[in-house]
Amino acid sequence: MPHLDLDQRLVTFKIVYSGPGFSGKTTNLRFVHRALAEKYRGEMLELDTDEERTLFFDFFPVFLGDIDGFSLRFHLYTIPGQVYYEASRRIILQGADGVVFVADSTEERLEENIESFLMMQQNLKDENEDISQFPLVLQYNKRDVEPRLEVGCMERHLKIGREIPVTESIATTGQGVMNTLNLVSKEVIRRFRV
Repeated sequence: MPHLDLDQRLVTFKIVYSGPGFSGKTTNLRFVHRALAEKYRGEMLELDTDEERTLFFDFFPVFLGDIDGFSLRFHLYTIPGQVYYEASRRIILQGADGVVFVADSTEERLEENIESFLMMQQNLKDENEDISQFPLVLQYNKRDVEPRLEVGCMERHLKIGREIPVTESIATTGQGVMNTLNLVSKEVIRRFRV
């Protein structure tokens, strides 16, 4: 549920980047942060372990336009991908208005992608969210690797249909990153207006 500040006429949405470890969640956010003009972004906060894995979250507000006289702000987070950080993942997903699931396109990472997606789905279900109605974008990242997963492979394994938008990206170069953010932002705003 977005946060409404009536005094400042501000709506704040929370978008979480989820996925297995090293799938490119942090790389996505770093690219978005660099790509946005300074006036549209806040400071990025990164909390890493010794192995440089995101332990809690990366966060920054993005200010984009308005709805009916209310300014919009997006808080973007990543969750740790490693299974042993499940409690942290659950906490960060709480109150999310939208999710980008970043799948690693490396062929041998299919099972990790599926496991991570199912955990995310269960965490959203625990928050009384149904992914068929929830703003969710599936991003196939690392499209420059070979051999790579074919687009549609995750959907078939997870038995999900066309209700979830799918994008392809190479987060290290920024290819497809802004398109993914644009898609999930539109889904979040569309749900809010309903």
